[in-house]
Amino acid sequence: MKKILLPGIVVLMSSTLFAQHSLEKIWQTDSVTLRNPESALYDSKSNSLYVSNMGAGTIVRIGADGKVIKNDWVTGLTSNKGSALFNGLLYTAETSAVAVIDVDKASIVKRIPVEGAQMLNDLAIDSKGIIYVTDTRGAKVYRIEGDKPAVYLENMPGANGLLTVNTDLYVLTSTSFQKVDANKVITKIADGFENGLDGIVMIAENEFIISNYQGILYYVKTDGTKQVLLDTRTNRIMSNDISYSSKTKTLYVPSFSTNRIIAYKVK
Repeated sequence: MKKILLPGIVVLMSSTLFAQHSLEKIWQTDSVTLRNPESALYDSKSNSLYVSNMGAGTIVRIGADGKVIKNDWVTGLTSNKGSALFNGLLYTAETSAVAVIDVDKASIVKRIPVEGAQMLNDLAIDSKGIIYVTDTRGAKVYRIEGDKPAVYLENMPGANGLLTVNTDLYVLTSTSFQKVDANKVITKIADGFENGLDGIVMIAENEFIISNYQGILYYVKTDGTKQVLLDTRTNRIMSNDISYSSKTKTLYVPSFSTNRIIAYKVK
């Protein structure tokens, strides 16, 4: 009898767990203002988004309501992608350098070249101001301290999304989700994803949403449990480098292919 009931109990528990998580679309931007938005970075201080408008080499400021604040907030960037804020500066990954922008002045103040980088992609900064940036084509993660880059992790195929939480660094490769502690001990959280993992946000302790640029959003727990929240591949709506507001439980999803940012309530 136990052998018959146990699988049913497991299925019921999993169904209950997954039923607690869903997405409700709130708004989307027009398809005219943006040109291949690769990354959306939510800033709680200004309650706005910094969008890496990769196709135009600009950063666009958008309000949390989806309305454009300034469509050419910063110009002169090259293939800008993942971004992060620290002490009044915005750092964004170009192809082989990290551009540093003064937020108050809305101007590029310097660039940090990363020698040997093939395609810098996502970027994260820890509480000490140490920068981590992925090189997707080089299968590496660089660590930048005092404007000096050094290879931090190697053999990370398709390295893309990054997130810092206390002393841990969360990393997405093309098909896996991993945690790297301060001693560079790597723990695989989950794998077997469709090729193309892109962005990562934490929505609660040990709970994350990760994106696949093909157009998939996953809910993942640190015990390896995962669920597809949304799949928009048939509509050719991509899901690139995402961001999240914990206050309003809003997920911001750039769609590179359709030139939009789409906001979802996480339920």
